[in-house]
Amino acid sequence: MNSFNFAILMIVALAIMTGGVFADTGIFQTPETQGFSTGTTIQALGTVTETDELAWVISSDTIPPRLPLFQTIYYTTSYSEDTIADQGLVSYVKSASIDTAEQAVGLDNVATSKVVEFVGLDTGRMTSSENEVLDGAASPYNAENAYICPFTAPEFSYIPAFCNIEEMGSDVDLTLGSLATTTGEHFLGYSADPGVSMDYSVKLTGFGDIPAMGSADAYINVHVQEARNGLFFVEGTGPAKAEDVTYQEMTTASGDITLFQKVMGYDSKVAGPLPTSGIS
Repeated sequence: MNSFNFAILMIVALAIMTGGVFADTGIFQTPETQGFSTGTTIQALGTVTETDELAWVISSDTIPPRLPLFQTIYYTTSYSEDTIADQGLVSYVKSASIDTAEQAVGLDNVATSKVVEFVGLDTGRMTSSENEVLDGAASPYNAENAYICPFTAPEFSYIPAFCNIEEMGSDVDLTLGSLATTTGEHFLGYSADPGVSMDYSVKLTGFGDIPAMGSADAYINVHVQEARNGLFFVEGTGPAKAEDVTYQEMTTASGDITLFQKVMGYDSKVAGPLPTSGIS
């Protein structure tokens, strides 16, 4: 079995193991919302640096639902980029946007896109690292008001507890090359219908027939922990965990690189049937 077929089987196996029980609900916005964006364009001979840092934590109010449980949802996201292009011809173009308002399906709360071209002179060198993380967790909570469609969640139904974290990113170390990356995260919405999504892509090439020169890597790490029923607890530990999935993948290349490309994605949403309290 060649490596390509083996990789396909691994992806299919991962999909079978996880099935439809991902329970990322996303979270609703705060009463006040903010949106901001940046755009950067640089053409230079010499040194160019770019350093970006995002840290964002949002939680639900703690309110008592109909049963003696307490609803709590937490989401934490972070994004970072650190690029240094020294002693060379540099072209750098980047856009970034962050919106703390609820977004419709297909629109991101955090999104970035950049293209960097570098031709080193003598000892010229460019390093660029990028990383995004999305971490969501919740205790069991009432599902009746979590969906737009009133028929999705039966009366007295609950969304089970979950704790899911995803990480994606890349690193390059080049003397010559053209690098393009995109990121996207969606986790704020009025209801649990859209779920949560996270995407990352990276592409490294040379110029014409001249390959990129240096090294590159890209990676994804996922850890999914899910409960099955919102009302069953293990004494001293909280909700009973019914599923635990971990996945790690790292791709590297070095030398003369004609093409290095990797596209990664994560999609998660609540899938029924939802557990109920049995109260009528």
